[in-house]
Amino acid sequence: MSALKHTTSESKNSIKNQKPLAIAAVSQRADALDALRGIAVLAMVLSGTIARKTLPAWMYHAQLPPPDHIFNSKLPGLTWVDLVFSFFLFAMGAAIPLALSRRIAKGWDTKKIIFSILQRGFFLASFAIFLQHIRPTVISPEEASRLKWWLGLCGFLILFLMYVRWPQKWSAWVRRALTLAAWSAGIVFISHIKYPNGVGFSVNRSDIILMVLANMAVFGSLIWLFTRSNVWLRVGFLGLLLAARLSSPADGWIKLVWSSSPAPWLFQFDYLKYLFVVIPGTIVGDLLGRWIEYSSPEDASYVSWKSWRYLSIMVLMFAVNLVLLIGLQARLVWQTALVTVVMCLCGLVLLRKPGNVTENVLNRLYKWGFYWLVLGLLFEPYEGGIKKDSATMSYFFVTAGMAIFLLIGLTIIIDVFQKRWFLQLFIDNGVNPMIGYAGFANIIWPILVLSKWEPVIVEMTSSNPFMGFLRGFGYTAILALIVVVFTRLKLFLRT
Repeated sequence: MSALKHTTSESKNSIKNQKPLAIAAVSQRADALDALRGIAVLAMVLSGTIARKTLPAWMYHAQLPPPDHIFNSKLPGLTWVDLVFSFFLFAMGAAIPLALSRRIAKGWDTKKIIFSILQRGFFLASFAIFLQHIRPTVISPEEASRLKWWLGLCGFLILFLMYVRWPQKWSAWVRRALTLAAWSAGIVFISHIKYPNGVGFSVNRSDIILMVLANMAVFGSLIWLFTRSNVWLRVGFLGLLLAARLSSPADGWIKLVWSSSPAPWLFQFDYLKYLFVVIPGTIVGDLLGRWIEYSSPEDASYVSWKSWRYLSIMVLMFAVNLVLLIGLQARLVWQTALVTVVMCLCGLVLLRKPGNVTENVLNRLYKWGFYWLVLGLLFEPYEGGIKKDSATMSYFFVTAGMAIFLLIGLTIIIDVFQKRWFLQLFIDNGVNPMIGYAGFANIIWPILVLSKWEPVIVEMTSSNPFMGFLRGFGYTAILALIVVVFTRLKLFLRT
């Protein structure tokens, strides 16, 4: 805390003689964090809509290589597609301290905060179950069925009404009545759909990604709540979790506990492994919260770094991530580790002697990112190399470090160079991620099929790999703009 506030009188005097670099006042939301979340969501959509079989291996999950896309759990590597889920988890973790700290500042007691955490877990888990029940491809595998596309569109409309945040100017009873009516309609809707396996509504039919997010929202928030004043206790919990995970394959009581669950459709101990990404995210969230609290327009007077230095840091952050993606996917493991460490040591030089709050937070973020990267690279040979599925220890820590480095780069663009407009599309998508997550399968795709445009587009973009990528890019861009419209109209989904 004191490191963020401290600035020596000598540095103040020297800085006054320089032309200060303008640094924007930090908004109540961390815009760079929203941009990171938006990038993750849109990248997830892009990875699911680009043409299959025609693109190089680094355009897909490392364990699902083209042309057949047969899952190979023994194939190590890291592609940009493997990053999106981890980055989203990291952004969720970083947002936890920001959200809960505001509630604590409002005077909420511990019981009320715990109830709100469990409530959020319920909303996310319910979202995961309902969304999977209205996916057109889940309703029916038959391509010629038009009914499933109409059901998908209607299902999204009901889902939207169930979770939308109604305007606060409306009376409380009206908002509650509308929400209750939407939930009632949703329950009736999915209970009357007939699914291919003959089973109607089932809690076991859920979106696994969202169910993991629900678990992480609950456990990540509870861990932060009870360790918020002691970050090392939080890191110590990771040590306990690491011991449990490493011991879980061996015969004994740990394996027995790890493989059991009173409600496997809702919670499995194996989900806790994603805390290796979420908890580093909460540490970053603590730093961002203090930055928001102490940053001010006057703080720009004490800037120590010049524009070229900020630019160099930004380029270095993106370059390290690129080197890791290329090197780990190409299996140049020791070479990649060596180059990464050398580049990160150069970063320590660039980020030395911070002069104001922003520079101090960037310095501390960088050190945490460097630590998680090195830890992940040391784990790389373990478990047969870095993999997303099943996720290895190297994957968790390397991607956490990469997320921090990307966040630093985005922060420099938005809050130092004041180029928020450059990333506004990602920010708008980041503050409203659930519409983006559900939007393609339940808005764009049904409309394209029902309007008979989908086969035309597929035929036009199947001639070569570039056109196959362009198709996915176009779909993603359209969805991004749809989310922007929802965001500008202040229509947010409450999860």
